[in-house]
Amino acid sequence: MTTEIRDEHHANEPHSPGLAQRLNWLRAGVLGANDGIVSTAAVIVGVAGGTDELTPVLLSGSAALVGGAVSMALGEYVSVSSQRDTERALIDKEREELADDPEAEFAELVEMYEQKGLTRETATRVATELSAQDALSAHLSVELNIDQDDVVSPWRAAAASAVAFTIGALLPLLTILLLPESVRILGTFLAVLTALAITGYVAAWVGGANRWRAILRTIIGGAAALGATFLVGSLFGAVVG
Repeated sequence: MTTEIRDEHHANEPHSPGLAQRLNWLRAGVLGANDGIVSTAAVIVGVAGGTDELTPVLLSGSAALVGGAVSMALGEYVSVSSQRDTERALIDKEREELADDPEAEFAELVEMYEQKGLTRETATRVATELSAQDALSAHLSVELNIDQDDVVSPWRAAAASAVAFTIGALLPLLTILLLPESVRILGTFLAVLTALAITGYVAAWVGGANRWRAILRTIIGGAAALGATFLVGSLFGAVVG
């Protein structure tokens, strides 16, 4: 009964294993969707501002979707791969130090627990018990805040980013293609800003930030991007026409 109450009380706190993996792909997914919405919408609204024909809008939107999804996946893969390589290098270094001089490493672990506020006696007892279970994990957790079983995956982050970007990009593309010409641009504006409000909320929820501030930030940024490209497209269309 006590365990159930404790688990329920901490249900929303990040104690579960694999947290870094899940937060990493979730973060990549939210950012990918947001970028897909804004970048693709900005392109197609800009083109639609300069012409009433749907073919140029479809071509430019499709190119923005494919190019953006590939770019996001590659960028995420490179970024997370660098993070993973750094974490693995730190794990290997700590493993070597433990093998070369375990006594010095144990003393360092005790000292770090003392710096966290434990007495010398308690710090020694904690370090002893944790080292007996898994010395490497104990050192990685205290010294580097790394879980050797929870190293981020670049493939998962890249896939999440690409899929999310594609889904996000499809929203403005389908909206502008399916709506009647009289409300095409206005409807796309509204659909995009609504979607951005949702991604802003999710991003804030993932990071534990202020929801309303994140929503307002994404809406203002998206509206500015759409307004700027629509203005450019309208001016270009007026000049060419």
